[in-house]
Amino acid sequence: MKIHEYQAKDLFAQYGIPVMNGSVAENGEQAVTAAQELKAPYVLKAQIHSGGRGKAGGVKLVNTLEEVRTTAEELIGQTLVTAQTGPEGRVVQKILVTEAAEVKKEYYFAMTVDRDTGKLAMIASSEGGVEIEQVSKEAPEKIITEKIDPAVGLHDYRLRYLAEKLGIADVKGFIRTGLGMYKLFCEKDCSLVEINPLAELADGTITALDAKVNFDDNAMYRHPEILALTDPNEEDPRELEANKYGLNYVSLGGNVGCLVNGAGLAMATMDMIHYAGAVPANFLDVGGTATTEKVTKAFEIILSDQGVQAILVNIFGGLIKCDMIAEGIIEAAKNSEIKVPIVARLEGTNVEKGKQLLLNSGMNIIPASSLKEGAEICAKIVKEAN
Repeated sequence: MKIHEYQAKDLFAQYGIPVMNGSVAENGEQAVTAAQELKAPYVLKAQIHSGGRGKAGGVKLVNTLEEVRTTAEELIGQTLVTAQTGPEGRVVQKILVTEAAEVKKEYYFAMTVDRDTGKLAMIASSEGGVEIEQVSKEAPEKIITEKIDPAVGLHDYRLRYLAEKLGIADVKGFIRTGLGMYKLFCEKDCSLVEINPLAELADGTITALDAKVNFDDNAMYRHPEILALTDPNEEDPRELEANKYGLNYVSLGGNVGCLVNGAGLAMATMDMIHYAGAVPANFLDVGGTATTEKVTKAFEIILSDQGVQAILVNIFGGLIKCDMIAEGIIEAAKNSEIKVPIVARLEGTNVEKGKQLLLNSGMNIIPASSLKEGAEICAKIVKEAN
């Protein structure tokens, strides 16, 4: 789960991480009201779930309240296209109005999960304000990574060491920032806390000029206050609809829709579709406790994607039975017009009953004896359609 920069900065402030004064606005008038509480010059930052906003024209420096108004009105409603949004871009609904900072030096500072060691990775670099991926390619020696064992915790001396390596003068401020990041990360079940850039100001203190916080979706049941920060405008409507029904759905923009039970099987199914020469349109795991209603909804969500040219159903019946999947497919066909071929590979509990239900339904469903065969049939369908 992702949140906006202004929301992340609110969390930073709660955890003692220094940020510039500012507030969010949804129109020109609100932007002027926000700026009146600040010192000129002002920075206006488009609020979308993407990095690279500055390069795309989503960050503006202005000097007067009139410029605040006109620039805010230009930004709000604009579609920003960045390397992370894809060619369709994202429409700016809100902007963050902050005071400008007199910056002497920019750093990178972040915390994420190191799954190889089961620890947290604290990552820092003297090259801030640019994409960390670029730094890792061009100057990997400038990236410092410290592994933190959650059983031991983060102690001041680790941060003091980092500050010395980076050449940060405001050691106390850096320690306070690092401890705040660690506490936020652990208490809110984050998957990423990133400051880029962490700036050394003219007075020698440090502050977070940008803020990015992502959360572990699987832990959000513990944090209704974080879930409340979700911005529907930044989410795929199909993914939001799937969440309502407990479906694990991710839109991928391909041409073969997937309906699978089990995350591992879903990954294997997508790999096989790629191997056959097509592109999966989605990841969709109906889970082991799916009902006919959930399966029906899953089909409706897949069919709402206009890019889908075929659907591959790959079910290994265990906790979820093959006949129930068949009932869901038939029910979906009754409620919505299915214009694309369905390829079904069913194995496991009640497989013969499920196949018989599909056979008697009168629907144009192509049976597949294996996952490989099902993927190849879908790839052929897509190739012929194009």
